[in-house]
Amino acid sequence: MPDAPAPVTSAGTSRSTSATIAPNILRYLARVADGYGVDLQPLLTRVGLDPTVMGSAALRVSYRQGSEVIRRAVELTGDEHLGLRVGAAQHLTAWGLLGFAMMAADTIQDAIETGVRFQNLSGAMTVWSAGWEDAGYVLRADLPDPALDPTVGVFLTEEAYSSVVTLTRLSIGAAFAPQAVEFAAPAPRDTRPFDDLFRCPLRFAATGNRMVIPARWARAAMPGRDPISYASALDVLEEQMASRRDQQELLEVLEISIAQGLPAVPSFSEQARRHASSERTLRRRLAECGTTYEAVVDGVRREQVEQLLRRPELTLRDITRQAGFADASALRRAVRRWHGATPLELRTELLGR
Repeated sequence: MPDAPAPVTSAGTSRSTSATIAPNILRYLARVADGYGVDLQPLLTRVGLDPTVMGSAALRVSYRQGSEVIRRAVELTGDEHLGLRVGAAQHLTAWGLLGFAMMAADTIQDAIETGVRFQNLSGAMTVWSAGWEDAGYVLRADLPDPALDPTVGVFLTEEAYSSVVTLTRLSIGAAFAPQAVEFAAPAPRDTRPFDDLFRCPLRFAATGNRMVIPARWARAAMPGRDPISYASALDVLEEQMASRRDQQELLEVLEISIAQGLPAVPSFSEQARRHASSERTLRRRLAECGTTYEAVVDGVRREQVEQLLRRPELTLRDITRQAGFADASALRRAVRRWHGATPLELRTELLGR
């Protein structure tokens, strides 16, 4: 136990329908699925992530895109523990500069808190926090939305803790094991994969997701620690975070503007005028966010359609008009592209009928 418990560290995250998440999880997911004979590229392409886009270091995906790919991948592979496999396949080098900074940190605790601090740069789809508690050094992984599809939620928490254990063992040795791991999800039918991976007491149906790390491991030195390299990396990461905040603010402002304008969609030139910007500059800023104005509009319309479909008193004609589609055929094509279903089929699914 520490002499003076440190306050819990939490960076928080911001979620939107726009592309803001580095797709590390999806890249590893595609690799793991390939081992099952499942080609995820058609699915990735369907949500706007073609091979050229997926190969870009600047790529960002929306939380919605990531969740849809994960849900379908679990279905296609038939592996209820797919999250464990994806987490175990990872390496810190996939996190770029953040991974380097974590490897250069002084201790495991410092590395973890660096990851928590800059989690929005890592492609994290859970909300991480860490700090000393009575049980030891605790790493928590919360889901960003309590209403998240349970399949996606289970995948994300399993992937989260699997990656932590895997990356820690790659850094300091295979002997590392948590003191305990707790999952909010119910116990799976077969817990052996968890026992084999974590090698510690497990608890399911807990009040939250948490991993308890013994003090001796939290304070263990990182083999690649280098104070100068670490400090230099943090300076660059801070700059990237500031840039990311600016990008997020731009996307959120555009989304609000589009949502408030529906059924009419503000033109791109009108949005440029609202931001006291030239069209060329606004287009460049969106490209830096890894998206386009058309993609932002598409995301807002999708959100709107899903909300409207949850209202059984609305007809498809009402939804077509309120979401700004030219006609019902355009609505059907969009829903088919987003979900591979008709609007009525999607309504049935959303209403749980």
